[in-house]
Amino acid sequence: MSIDKDTARRVAHLARIRVEEDQLDNLASELSGILGFMEQLAEVDVDGVEPMTSVTPMALKRRDDVVTDGNKQEQILKNAPDAREGFFAVPKVVE
Repeated sequence: MSIDKDTARRVAHLARIRVEEDQLDNLASELSGILGFMEQLAEVDVDGVEPMTSVTPMALKRRDDVVTDGNKQEQILKNAPDAREGFFAVPKVVE
């Protein structure tokens, strides 16, 4: 597929890119090259190829789900400017 000067001007306008008139031919040839490469990629046979997210196999590191430092409610609320009934107390902001 070939891109002409008018199409390159329209693409630049839609992309909100200012391209000088003497640069439109260069932009048109670059866009044509990109579209040509995309056509080449479309010709590749990918039947039976599994989609992948990475070229190397990866597994996320996991940790055991265990309780570590719980039951410190009194120590935590001791730092609060206002605590009531075991909770942080904050001023009402929504009527």
